[in-house]
Amino acid sequence: MMKTQKRRKPRGGKILVFFLGLLPLFWLGWDAFNDRLTANPIEFITHYTGDWTLRLIIIGLFITPLRKIFNWPDLIRYRRMIGLFAFFYGCLHFLTWIWLDKFFDPSEMWADIIKRRYITVGMAGFLMLIPLAITSTAGWIRRLGGKRWQLLHRLVYLTAIAGVIHYYWLVKSDIRLPLMYALFVAMLLAWRARLWTRAPRRPAPPPLRKSPHAVAP
Repeated sequence: MMKTQKRRKPRGGKILVFFLGLLPLFWLGWDAFNDRLTANPIEFITHYTGDWTLRLIIIGLFITPLRKIFNWPDLIRYRRMIGLFAFFYGCLHFLTWIWLDKFFDPSEMWADIIKRRYITVGMAGFLMLIPLAITSTAGWIRRLGGKRWQLLHRLVYLTAIAGVIHYYWLVKSDIRLPLMYALFVAMLLAWRARLWTRAPRRPAPPPLRKSPHAVAP
């Protein structure tokens, strides 16, 4: 009797998402090679990597609504990769600040975190990304259990909110982009809140009846 083989899903989609995730880094390298990083290259790289961190967080959050609204279940296969790319660009954003801007000086970094509120909230958002990236594997889902894993990964909404606030407090005049990102995050939170409020509640279990053959204590 022949064993039925599991149908393997094509890997072309993941390969495409992987190369699309690397495109912003390629563009940054191309601009650096052609000396197009403006008069302040450190500020340009910092803003560029921060923008892509927030964009990819928001794109990853849109995966679940899109797959449910348009009945595209295969979209869920790309969410982890998008989230890891968001963490990757977040690391580049953080590394640019501590290396090119602060030259690994702890006293200057701590002073910035204390004095500048946009750095404080941005640091909080980055720190919340770390456990999400670490526990993104199937092994961690098994270790934590599905419910605890889902509860932990709801931190991504707080990370998105922190990213929007970080960006809004950072810019001084043109707030169109942070407001656009804030609108996207608000839409995602409203959609999620609607799901939570409409989730069917499990009926309470019926009270246990004593067996007629049970011996009274």
